Amino acid sequence: MEEVVFSLKDWSKFLPKISLNPFTDPIRNLLEIVILSFLIYEILAWIRDSRAWTLLRGIVVILLFTAFAEIAELNTILWIIYKSAPTAIIAVMIIFQPELRRALEQLGSKNILTTLALFDDTSKKEAGQFTDKTINELVRASFEMGKVCTGALMVIERETSLKDIEKTGIEVDGLITSQLLINIFEHNTPLHDGAVVIRGNRVVAATCYLPLSDNMMISKELGTRHRAAVGVSEVTDSITVVVSEETGYVSVAKGGHLTRNMTQEELREELSKLKTNPSEPRRFGRLKGRLKNERKADE
Repeated sequence: MEEVVFSLKDWSKFLPKISLNPFTDPIRNLLEIVILSFLIYEILAWIRDSRAWTLLRGIVVILLFTAFAEIAELNTILWIIYKSAPTAIIAVMIIFQPELRRALEQLGSKNILTTLALFDDTSKKEAGQFTDKTINELVRASFEMGKVCTGALMVIERETSLKDIEKTGIEVDGLITSQLLINIFEHNTPLHDGAVVIRGNRVVAATCYLPLSDNMMISKELGTRHRAAVGVSEVTDSITVVVSEETGYVSVAKGGHLTRNMTQEELREELSKLKTNPSEPRRFGRLKGRLKNERKADE
């Protein structure tokens, strides 16, 4: 009697095909469209806000020239272009290394990650829990120092931790008052040089060093203080209030952009966006609290 042996592959023909993928084709296609749209938008936004915009225009010129060479059958030029393309890609990555690093840092500081328990720093105090009293003290201190042209640099922590910057300074851990801020930045005092880091309603450190922006679009009229304010806003989601020592103007750096010569009302409105409800849960109530604050600001 001949022995018949079935392999696992043979048995699979008799078993029903079971798909463990919960996504159907329409849902999968929609998901891919949403993800690709988001990625393309983020890439275009990054290109717009960095030197990569100039790079993109150069790439477009090269592509047009390559298309012309293909149509005209300029074989020698095409050979040079194709052979130099890998080297050119590596050169571009080296030249734009600061922009690529900044893009990755901003990606890591996105709120979509900080809402997950894995990325949530529960040991950190609640950042951004501003009260009206804190806002009034910051506004009063900024414009009092502006009247006498006292330079100041105040970095307000939000979702991205400023622990590394805080370590470069001297610990203060004091409740925010206009008198405290004015005394810190008073000329010829031990703490006046550098920036203060603000977390919630407290000044946690002073004389901190900030990374300088290498953005060549910043006005040459502005000094190191304003460039440092823009620099820290490029790599974190913090908001920095700057008081010019030369003009006394109050400016705000946010998201890599600097808004100059703000009024008291404009500064108060900008800081009011940082207010949160302390009673909201940290991880899952954050979005709800932001929506409430936006509605109050609109009213």
